[in-house]
Amino acid sequence: MFRFAHPYLLLLLLVIPVAVWYVARRRPERSVAYSSLDLLLGAGLEASAWKRYATLCLRMLVLALVIVGLARPQTGRSKHTTYSEGIDIMLVLDTSGSMQAQDFEPKNRLHVAKEVMKEFISKRPEDRIGLVVFAADALTQCPLTLDHTLLAKLVDGVDFGLLDDGTAIGVGLATACNRLRGSNAKSKIVVLLTDGQNNAGMVDPMTAARVAASLGLKVYTIGVGTHGRAPIPVDDPVFGRRLISVEVDIDEGTMRKIAGLTGGKYFRATDTEELVAIYNQIDQMEKSRVESETFVEYTDRFLWFILPALGLFVLELGLAETILRETP
Repeated sequence: MFRFAHPYLLLLLLVIPVAVWYVARRRPERSVAYSSLDLLLGAGLEASAWKRYATLCLRMLVLALVIVGLARPQTGRSKHTTYSEGIDIMLVLDTSGSMQAQDFEPKNRLHVAKEVMKEFISKRPEDRIGLVVFAADALTQCPLTLDHTLLAKLVDGVDFGLLDDGTAIGVGLATACNRLRGSNAKSKIVVLLTDGQNNAGMVDPMTAARVAASLGLKVYTIGVGTHGRAPIPVDDPVFGRRLISVEVDIDEGTMRKIAGLTGGKYFRATDTEELVAIYNQIDQMEKSRVESETFVEYTDRFLWFILPALGLFVLELGLAETILRETP
């Protein structure tokens, strides 16, 4: 990027051609009286005129360079500064046995939930995100972090059997609240996904919801599972692994109350497409604030013109006493 700090000084350049014309026109012709010009033939005096104009042009060029230098030519370099205000997010994932239900393509509820979570994480580079998993108890799979590559690997590692079977929704939410308790972020949210109703743990879901509300946490709750019955694989000692149909039993009333108490929202996903749409909707509802500021840092380049002007001035002085020296 190039500019002049004082561009109005460049108007002085318009004076130069006028000055050249005026000086050339007004300069008197010098002469010496001779009885005969034959004596001067071949002396090279006929070149006196072009020497005079060459000297004038050099001086005007020096003047032009000085004027450009006084206008302070500058080159600039753009700099971008980004300010971000991220959101702290705890993802809470049900890993109870019922999440093996195969009503979500291509595998089961847990597999699909993990894939959708990883996509959600990848869209939020400015946010600290953590992961809590729960069944009959809860554990923090990953605390709040900006290392989303590590977080995605830990999401991949979630599987059945990490905890005893059961559905401790209250404990899972309380664990997430504990992780967000010390957060200084202006916005803190919990995204809780389950396919059942609370049947384990020492913390009631509504008690955990009141704790979340007191900490200023917004809880989005998601119920996953088809309406009616869903196939779940079981290991039968006689017939081996087989599918049985069980009733989908999501405590939607409690999920709505948790979301309502904390200023969040309840969603129901009955297939993979709906689950993807829900996480996309949450992503749009909870946007991090990112601001970008651009400024230009300028460096003066007047020496690019002043030094050549000085060099030409010295050259003109030298030439005026040698090659361009005029004969009277």
